[in-house]
Amino acid sequence: MSERAQGVALSRASSGAVKLLRAYGTWIVAFALIFVLPKIFTSSFSFTMMSLMGISIIFALSYNMLLGQTGMLSFGHAVYYGLGGFLAVHMMNAIAQNGIPIPLPFIPLIGGITGLIFGIIFGSVSTRRGGTAFAMISLGLSELVASCALILRSVFGGEEGITTDRTKLLRVFDLNFGSQYQVYYLIAFWCLLCMVAMYALTRTPFGRMCNAVRDNFERSEFIGYNAQLVRFIAFCISGFFAGIAGALAAINFEIVNSSYAGAAQSGSVLLATFIGGIGSFIGPILGAVVVTYLQLMLSDITEIWQLYFGLLFVGMVMFAPFGLAGILTMHVPLWRAGTIWRVIPSYVLALGAALISLAGVSLLVELTYHVSVKTSNGPMMSFMHVPFSTSSFLPWLCAGALLIVGYLLCKLTWPRAENAWNDAMSTARERGSEG
Repeated sequence: MSERAQGVALSRASSGAVKLLRAYGTWIVAFALIFVLPKIFTSSFSFTMMSLMGISIIFALSYNMLLGQTGMLSFGHAVYYGLGGFLAVHMMNAIAQNGIPIPLPFIPLIGGITGLIFGIIFGSVSTRRGGTAFAMISLGLSELVASCALILRSVFGGEEGITTDRTKLLRVFDLNFGSQYQVYYLIAFWCLLCMVAMYALTRTPFGRMCNAVRDNFERSEFIGYNAQLVRFIAFCISGFFAGIAGALAAINFEIVNSSYAGAAQSGSVLLATFIGGIGSFIGPILGAVVVTYLQLMLSDITEIWQLYFGLLFVGMVMFAPFGLAGILTMHVPLWRAGTIWRVIPSYVLALGAALISLAGVSLLVELTYHVSVKTSNGPMMSFMHVPFSTSSFLPWLCAGALLIVGYLLCKLTWPRAENAWNDAMSTARERGSEG
């Protein structure tokens, strides 16, 4: 073979390797992270947090199939999450009592089938309407199931819920899943499997039709597709994956109660999906990770952590409607063109101003909460490990000063950050056109 032929062969092989890396590189990195993270973070709290993140990722991606892919805003997606968890617990108890040879790793599939069945039942009614009507129907179904969970005690266990013991099921490779370490890998396996399956679904013709129904319902029907059927199928598939997430949550906590199917659970997945960004597949993954982390960390710091989540949600909707994934997407061209470093100084200044404003808002909120709700504990409180008295004028003055100074700095630094991004983007476009 001549040198030229060898060069052509090597060039083709390298281009093929690059294409293969682009196609599967993200999944290879995801698999590596799932395997490596438990080796780095070895505490039981870390295993618990990562397990909850895996469950939240599946749940958020299932919700994004409705909202992000098909354009259906649901206020009751926790129904399929909760029902999947309830039936998974009942099956685990039945398997343990009767000695049925079904191992624990197959239980999430039972939850998924439950979510699929109820998705078919409820979806046949709710998907006949879209927009606001669909959202209200989903909310009504959510309240119906949540009420039944409290009324039908023999099935749902009332407020106490239903407990189980995951270690009593058939062992696989001598694993009883008693430790959180083993449960983490079980959740990680199902999380990776569901992620691949849902991503593959978005790349199919059916996934494209879901996008068409989302963008223009009338035109999708005009070209010959049954848009209502597309919404119904997407709804059922979404319920299937939500049921898997609910079953994994039941395995992780070994208890299921009415809160699994309640409005708070539906609101949590809506929050995670919006914060991450509904415009891309990776958005709900980012949102699930961030929201789970903040829930666990903020709940140990303040009693009103839900209020901060509400403020975060409002801020993302107002200033970053495409979520965290949208912010990252905006900077991909800068990274490829090598102009990302131009915006970092302006971003650092803008972030510092935002943190000053956040400190002022947080201090003001905590002071107000302590004065209005926790007066029985006396005037003393602490903020960021600094003790002070609410009866003193100084903490209120500091809160107001931080808020005002942070606001003025934001007015000064954020336009500069925007101009820096515009300049870097213009340079990136020029380099792209030159290339």
